[in-house]
Amino acid sequence: MRITMVGTGYVGLVSGACFADFGHQVICVDKNADKIAALHRGEIPIFEPDLDRLVATNVRAGRLTFSTELADPVSKSDAVFIAVGTPSRRGDGHADLSYVYAAAREIAANLKDFTVVITKSTVPVGTGDEVERLIREANPAADVAVASNPEFLREGAAIRDFKHPDRIVAGTDDERARKLIAEIYRPLYLNRAPVMFTGRRTAELIKYAANAFLATKITFINEIADLAEKVGADVQEIARGIGLDNRIGTKFLHAGPGFGGSCFPKDTRALIKTAQDYEAPVRIVEAVIAVNENRKRAMARKVAAVFGGSLRGKTVALLGLTFKPNTDDMRESPSIPLVTALQDLGATIKAYDPEGMEQARSELSDVSYCDGPYECAKDADALVIVTEWEQFRALDLARLKREMACPVIVDLRNIYRPDEVTGHGFQYESVGRRSQPHM
Repeated sequence: MRITMVGTGYVGLVSGACFADFGHQVICVDKNADKIAALHRGEIPIFEPDLDRLVATNVRAGRLTFSTELADPVSKSDAVFIAVGTPSRRGDGHADLSYVYAAAREIAANLKDFTVVITKSTVPVGTGDEVERLIREANPAADVAVASNPEFLREGAAIRDFKHPDRIVAGTDDERARKLIAEIYRPLYLNRAPVMFTGRRTAELIKYAANAFLATKITFINEIADLAEKVGADVQEIARGIGLDNRIGTKFLHAGPGFGGSCFPKDTRALIKTAQDYEAPVRIVEAVIAVNENRKRAMARKVAAVFGGSLRGKTVALLGLTFKPNTDDMRESPSIPLVTALQDLGATIKAYDPEGMEQARSELSDVSYCDGPYECAKDADALVIVTEWEQFRALDLARLKREMACPVIVDLRNIYRPDEVTGHGFQYESVGRRSQPHM
């Protein structure tokens, strides 16, 4: 199968590399000449475990290529995927679809034989209708079907998610498009991955509904964590107690500083705007966003409470900056409002992240970046664990105490046992568990 992937961002590059690994001929196209040049040199613009190896293997095999030109690849392709960004539109929270529509117009001008144009970008309900209208307006003679095929990839586990999906959702009523999409994903049939064919609008809404529901689970357990702290309960045991009910499940019930990243914040906002446009408001999702935004700065007050509410003259060391481990993505990371709130409270900030510091420099100011966790902790009055990188799960607590000016750890991810930390002489604060003064 000949495939063109429009966009070499997170979704486009991972999807293109995986399709090539299935044996398809894939060309990834991007207008950014510097990015394409870097890919030709074997440089991957994002951090995703094993992606560099997957790209290199398929480039060597001749199945994966890169280009800045769209015309020739589209004219020779069986399927063209649109995988460009759909960020929140400045000012109103709607998804910015300008890149999707620009891609649709350019694709239309270069269609030859029957082609399926498939939107993989996360787009509001009705976007596929507009993509089809734009294509037929620009090229009335085109033999084309427009489909929706949303992605469900977790950053840090994207390749496994692509190759071992819970489901594949494809939205189209065109029988030829169904057959072609089924053939594209045929290599996954051995993994028994269910392919769910729906209407195009249904597929578009499935993606938003899934992300909104997961964001709701995160926010729910965070609110329960706050209550657990007040009443002397343990949120981790609560999460396990409710998660063992298979109607609820254990995933996304980990209390923390709130959700961030490239998907949940923008997708929940876009869903709210779509619901408002159709006069069917989603009040639960509106509450989820409000609670999540307030929570991020509330974590700074949690740190300040250890010192009586003020951090004036204090140095706070942050371990982890990205919104989750195994990525370099800083988009809407909880660390951003946390840092600004800590600074507003008077703190001096040091930070270390295994992959995210280069991106963090463009998001955060007046932060001292360190080469490792122990350098970060040196002379700090408090150490705050913000992202649950594996490198932070087995720190030498005795060494940390020697390095720090004051033995305080605020664990916003609950990756340590309270008795283990307090046993080394630390005051230990976590999320949804009782405060643990040092022993």
